Amino acid sequence: MTTAHPSGDERFAVVDKHLKRSKYAQDQLIETLHVAQDIFGYLSDDVLMYVARALALPPSMVFGVATFYHLFEFEAPGEHSCSVCTGTACFVKGANQIVAAIAERYDVAPGSTSEDRMLTLRTARCLGSCSLAPVVVYDGVVSAHQDADTTIALIEASLDRQEVS
Repeated sequence: MTTAHPSGDERFAVVDKHLKRSKYAQDQLIETLHVAQDIFGYLSDDVLMYVARALALPPSMVFGVATFYHLFEFEAPGEHSCSVCTGTACFVKGANQIVAAIAERYDVAPGSTSEDRMLTLRTARCLGSCSLAPVVVYDGVVSAHQDADTTIALIEASLDRQEVS
């Protein structure tokens, strides 16, 4: 059983609810990591240690499992997220040009977040939408048949709306 987190961060209470529902079962590690990432946006060292202690697992095991799966993030994401599919169909239809254009325009390398924390750029091996290639997922919305210009326009429109509000 866990106690309140010393930081006072109430998000840990949500993790605690999940842990309680799962009866602190060690075989629920991956699900617990998913819950924690959904709540915090990424898995910090503090969160990983919290999960390790709560499940009575060695921190090395929790870290090992978390780093094995590519779906877990270890750095705070940007305000906006852009994932470009680089699977075969998307690659053949120009996914690399999309990635290069975004990287150049926003000064962000694939797999990282821009210095102003506005945009996280990711690549995905395959998003399973090959007939829609190339595919871009921006802030959770799938956009089909993209190219560098349409993707930059999509990002710009989103950033312009944010500046107005």
